[in-house]
Amino acid sequence: IITDEAMCHLGRSLDGATVVIQGFGNVGSHAARILYEMGARIVGASDSSGGVHNPSGLDPALLSRFRSEGGRLVDYTDGDSVTNAEILELPCDILVPAALENQITAANASLVQARVIVEGANGPTTPEADAILQDKGVLLVPDILANAGGVVVSYFEWIQGMQHYFWDIEEVRTKLEHIIKGAFREVVSLAEEQSVSLRDAALMLAVNRVAQAIDIRGVFP
Repeated sequence: IITDEAMCHLGRSLDGATVVIQGFGNVGSHAARILYEMGARIVGASDSSGGVHNPSGLDPALLSRFRSEGGRLVDYTDGDSVTNAEILELPCDILVPAALENQITAANASLVQARVIVEGANGPTTPEADAILQDKGVLLVPDILANAGGVVVSYFEWIQGMQHYFWDIEEVRTKLEHIIKGAFREVVSLAEEQSVSLRDAALMLAVNRVAQAIDIRGVFP
C-alpha cells in the first residue's frame, strides 16, 4: 500500500515498475508477491545466501517454492547471482531493504540506483546514508511508516478480541488501507510544509502525538 502511494506521489504507476527486494523472508517474500500481483516487475531478490538478478523479471511464487524446497536464492538459475551488497546497487525503480539494519550506509548510498526506497526492515538505512540519498533526490519511505502495517493489524486483532466480534479479511484490508494511506499523506504534507525528509516528518508527527496525549490525559504535572 505504501509503495503504491509513494509511486502515485511521484506521478508514477506501480504497474510495470521494477522492484528489487533484499531479504526474502516474512516481510520481503510477501511484499514481492503482493507487488507482483499489483503489476510490478520483480527484477532482484535475495536471502541470507545472496541473491538473483533478472531484468526480465522473476516470479515470487517460484522463488518461494525454490526456497521451501531448501534452495538458496544465490543458486537460483533463472538469472545472475549477486551478493547482498550488490543487490542494493541494482538498477530499479523501487528498492525494498527487508533484511537487516544498517544495510545502506555512507559507503554504498551513492551507488544506490533506485528512485524510491521503502524500508521493510527496521533501521536498514543509516543517518549518514539518509543525507546522501536525500541529496540524490531519492524518495525514502522510513521504516516507522512503511512497515507499520503489522502493528496496525495487531491492534485490529486486539479490538476484535475485546469486543468478541470478528471482521472478515476484506474489512481488515479496507481499514488497514485507510489508516496507512492517511498516515502517508500526513507525513508527506508535513515534510513538504517543513522542508524535511519523510523520516524526520514521521518522527515529528509521532513525538507530537505522544506529547498531546500526555498533555490531554494529564499523566505528568
